[in-house]
Amino acid sequence: MNCRFCNSDKLHVFIDLGMSPPSNSFVDFENLQNSELLFPLKINICEDCLLVQAEEYKKNNEIFDDNYLYFSSYSESWLKHSENYVEMITQKLSLSKDSFVIEIASNDGYLLQYFKQKNIPCLGVEPTKNTAKIAQDKGIETITDFFGVEIAKKLSTENRKADLILGNNVLAHTPYINDFVEGIKIALKPEGICTFEFPHILNLINKNQFDTIYHEHFSYFSLYTVTEIFKDHGLEIFDVEELNTHGGSLRVFGKHSSNETNKTETFQKVWNDEKNMNLHKLSGYLNFEEKALKVKKDFIEFLEEKSKQGRKIAAYGAAAKGNTLLNFSEVNNEIIKFVVDKSPYKQGKYLPGSKIPVVDEKMLEIEKPDYIIIFPWNLEEEITKQLSYVRTWNAKFVVAIPKLKII
Repeated sequence: MNCRFCNSDKLHVFIDLGMSPPSNSFVDFENLQNSELLFPLKINICEDCLLVQAEEYKKNNEIFDDNYLYFSSYSESWLKHSENYVEMITQKLSLSKDSFVIEIASNDGYLLQYFKQKNIPCLGVEPTKNTAKIAQDKGIETITDFFGVEIAKKLSTENRKADLILGNNVLAHTPYINDFVEGIKIALKPEGICTFEFPHILNLINKNQFDTIYHEHFSYFSLYTVTEIFKDHGLEIFDVEELNTHGGSLRVFGKHSSNETNKTETFQKVWNDEKNMNLHKLSGYLNFEEKALKVKKDFIEFLEEKSKQGRKIAAYGAAAKGNTLLNFSEVNNEIIKFVVDKSPYKQGKYLPGSKIPVVDEKMLEIEKPDYIIIFPWNLEEEITKQLSYVRTWNAKFVVAIPKLKII
């Protein structure tokens, strides 16, 4: 395997999480007895450009297919985050009915609906037809395909270049990063702005967030690597915001390199934070696997101890990060009896690998578990507030990342 950005063959292991099914390949009841396809979940770091990346064992069109089960609109905090973004960027760029916005990986229209409410023309590009249909039903124009040079050229010939191109948590999902970023350059108006959000690898390393690694994520970015990739395609990252989403993300602002703009103080601050963590050198990425093994050990010991005591253990949030933790720890439905999830598209199915059933929230009051493990730990505050009633039977919440915590 060569680096997906610079094509270097100087790759080193960042972390090896063993064999695992794709994190969103939920299992139907009729297929419970069938064996699942497992793929290596091994992440490498390129010595030359420092891009942290997975090997592409499962193609992106197989992961993001018409049965994709992640719908963005089922998190209230994520909807609010999206609405706040639309308010901010509309004012910042003075967007109006004469502007044009493109969102890449627009999912079920969770964000573009807020532009539509402001009568700002917008277009979604979303490869999964089942999520795209929900956006289309909301009246949001959506192209059902993967974004890249081909789509960008088509939009350009149709005189549909964008004043704003945005993508939240999509940079990590594209295995063809050069085609993707070149497409942005083509589809962006000369004075246009692009913004992209992605989990910051500084937090992944600092806060031991190895469970954010799964087959859907082909790359893991620092500000340094994103800046280098965009620069290679004639785009310049000139500003950045640090966000709390997904355990600590960056929102970068880009433009055509031909437009002169000074880099902001926040850009310099994040750049220096990375430099101080040695993330501009190979040495900053080594020895990460030891931290993950400690979490695995503590998680297994906790589950085994409580299980021996006869405690009933459930979980909340059928999230991809939970599946990474479960499969890395080799935990199954013998210890964790069920996982609650708000999405009706996941209920009635079983988690990949562990085969833990996904159920409606009412199961908590029926079964009254002693411990509820929160897999999407980034939503800890939202979930503990939503489930505050479980304290009536003295249930406790548990998170495993960055270290085991009983709430």
